[in-house]
Amino acid sequence: MMKDVGLCPRQLTEGESHDLQPDALTTGSIPGFIDVVMNLNSPALLEDNLIWQAKMAGKRIVFYGDDTWVRLFPKHFLEYDGTTSFFVSDYTEVDNNVTRHLDSTLKRDDWDVLILHYLGLDHIGHISGPHSSLVRPKLLEMDDVLKKIHGSLVSKEAEGSLPYLLVLCGDHGMTETGSHGGSSEPEVNTALVLISPAFKRKAGMERPGEVEQVDLAPTLALGLGLPVPQNSVGRVIPGVLEERSLRDQLRFLHLNGHQLSCLLRDSAPDYQKEAGFEQFRVAEKAHGSWMKLYLEGNTSEVLTNMGKKVLKQYLEALAAMSSALSKQLGKYDMYSMIAGMVFVFQLLLVLLLAMPEALSSAAAVDLPVLSSLLSLPFYLLCLLLASVHVLVCTSAESSCYFCSLSWGLVFAAVAFSSATFCILISVATRRLPFGPTVHGKVSETSRRNWCPAFVLQECLFVPLSF
Repeated sequence: MMKDVGLCPRQLTEGESHDLQPDALTTGSIPGFIDVVMNLNSPALLEDNLIWQAKMAGKRIVFYGDDTWVRLFPKHFLEYDGTTSFFVSDYTEVDNNVTRHLDSTLKRDDWDVLILHYLGLDHIGHISGPHSSLVRPKLLEMDDVLKKIHGSLVSKEAEGSLPYLLVLCGDHGMTETGSHGGSSEPEVNTALVLISPAFKRKAGMERPGEVEQVDLAPTLALGLGLPVPQNSVGRVIPGVLEERSLRDQLRFLHLNGHQLSCLLRDSAPDYQKEAGFEQFRVAEKAHGSWMKLYLEGNTSEVLTNMGKKVLKQYLEALAAMSSALSKQLGKYDMYSMIAGMVFVFQLLLVLLLAMPEALSSAAAVDLPVLSSLLSLPFYLLCLLLASVHVLVCTSAESSCYFCSLSWGLVFAAVAFSSATFCILISVATRRLPFGPTVHGKVSETSRRNWCPAFVLQECLFVPLSF
């Protein structure tokens, strides 16, 4: 069973897109808030990913299915046919457009990787939920497709080709109502099946284990002899290595650990304090000692026990580093985000309040900048904001972006925010109906500007003094 990364941009309805899932599946990284925006336009994926690595290694890739893949990976496929996912009510033609290529493609030998992204089952779920009467016929249809692909791969292997790998997975689950995008168990859990003659044959069905969605990228990369994507936070699935020699298992785990340790070193200033990083260094040294004995021809039971111990150390180190990186990516700099939002909203409100003057016949805006800077509230606000900044940055466990700025920049930001707030209050007060006064008298112009048209005549006869 594969666990989704748990972050989709929205409850997908008609016009849905699956940008985040190919991204996470091929990069091994966790999407962030910016992916919600990027999800609306599907630009080319520039981050290091499995598809790009395969193309650079000379792998011939063929794709049929959701056209999101074509937009994410332009010029990566030897052959492709994209199907739009916009029409959620269509659960037949979208899949038929994929299946119609199968017979001819499976007979050919001019491809190394075949990617199929079917949409029908997802669309049925959105239409009528996971318990719809349409689900069973669609699952039987998918069973026939899987049987056809597996049969073709088995016959090719009999002809002497390399062992194949068939990966069957979903990119997300769904709730009882057919939606997805949240963090509930039905939404983030989905099936993952790996079929290959290189794996140990199972005598019967066992309770499936759980892996993270990001674990698929490093597993496929190492299985295909490709570098693990640079920003992947996943770890190789141990079950796929069971039939390999102990030396190969340690080599794969070391490659995965080296990639995670480099990512941790680049991402965390205090990476050396992470338990997983230290565990990996210990396992790496023990691996070196094991390799020395192995190359010397030692075949004793001591060597085997030592190798199993190193294997366990690697697995623990990978789990710790992967967890640390995932938590780090899931943490957001809330203080800096709030400070930035305050700046933006202050400027936006000043512009909105100044717009009537800017659009008037005079086309001039009078902002009380100097008077705001010389006012007592300005200095009091500067003192308050500076105190808040010092308090937050000295009490936080880890420094944020705003706290890492020099004191000169921080003071400039605090002064700018304070001045903008004072200008905002001054402009808002001037625009209020009873705001501007001259010696206790309310400006007639102010009253006239803020009186509705249908009571303007009545307002003109209001006395100007109380």
